[in-house]
Amino acid sequence: MNIQKTAIPDVLIIEPKVFTDERGFFMETFQARKFAEYGLPYDFVQDNHSGSNRGTLRGLHYQIQQAQGKLVRVVAGEVFDVAVDLRKSSPTFGQWAGIQLSAASKTQLWIPAGFAHGFYVISEWAEAIYKVTDFYASEWERTLLWNDPEIGIEWPLLDGIPPILSAKDAQGKPLRDAELFD
Repeated sequence: MNIQKTAIPDVLIIEPKVFTDERGFFMETFQARKFAEYGLPYDFVQDNHSGSNRGTLRGLHYQIQQAQGKLVRVVAGEVFDVAVDLRKSSPTFGQWAGIQLSAASKTQLWIPAGFAHGFYVISEWAEAIYKVTDFYASEWERTLLWNDPEIGIEWPLLDGIPPILSAKDAQGKPLRDAELFD
């Protein structure tokens, strides 16, 4: 496994070793001992799987209590995946890191608790799978406004067309009004 830091050092790019031959490929997407070696959590409690059409933007989601760390990978298609630091005490508070994740690259993204997370679908169809460190709790779920100018995420919107959003995501709060982590 190769692990690299992003512009926000706590958000990590994880490149698994991929073994290929004429049959296809094999890789470990998670291994508790290796995660422990790198000081990453390995007590995941839930796996989530979503499928989305091109132009869909999901997020930016977080739980203000029962905060979730997320290990994200794409198993079909391609997305632009984003993490926003919502930890007031962090030197990278209010900053974002983004990376293209695809089934072809097999790269994963580690997003620690205390971050909002979202992704935008670039391909015709994409499926994302992510492991989380705490259970989903709808009463603690919050949504950060996807296009808050204070954060300034550079979404790769296709042809400049606004993304497809859920009603909840369209009503996300700007950073200045959001509930934050200490």
